[in-house]
Amino acid sequence: MARSSNKNIQAKLVLLGDMGTGKTSLVLRFVKGQFFDYQESTIGAAFFSQILSLNEATVKFDIWDTAGQERYHSLAPMYYRGAAAAVVVYDITSVDSFVRAKKWVQELQRQGNPNLVMMLVANKADLETKRKVPSEDGEAYAQENGMFFIETSAKTAQNVNELFYEIAKRLAKASPVKPGGMKLHNQPQEGRRRLFCCSA
Repeated sequence: MARSSNKNIQAKLVLLGDMGTGKTSLVLRFVKGQFFDYQESTIGAAFFSQILSLNEATVKFDIWDTAGQERYHSLAPMYYRGAAAAVVVYDITSVDSFVRAKKWVQELQRQGNPNLVMMLVANKADLETKRKVPSEDGEAYAQENGMFFIETSAKTAQNVNELFYEIAKRLAKASPVKPGGMKLHNQPQEGRRRLFCCSA
């Protein structure tokens, strides 16, 4: 029963946030349905892909999970440049990680991509008893910055699929329907450069 969806969207998605906020755990939970109590720190960045089928579109996510350590910060623009969606993650038990999340949001805003779908994610919702960042703070900050806010737990899988479905829905809504199932490319300038390369 092949349901023909009217759009195929390939979307680059990047996860940003402090070390230990659970970015990799969120991706592994979404892509593979797995959770590990001890997840090694990401070095540089890790790449995953996953396809979500909505009624109105099929979205293929190219997911870049960036390292949270400060020493990798300078690499981050390589990954979020040209991204269709950015997920900024903090840990509800760490005020520092919330402060860092705000810095990431500001950095993304400075890039000035008005179409970027930005999500603020409060992870580790299963650690309610150790919570240091009230939900209201995250929600208020997200609202002020026009972001979608959700609390997740990679451990219990709470809201993880919902997060990615929400991103997919927003991307589907934002992307125009192209005739003939053409792929959406965000880098038209690459094509232009090639046109001039060989006309000697």
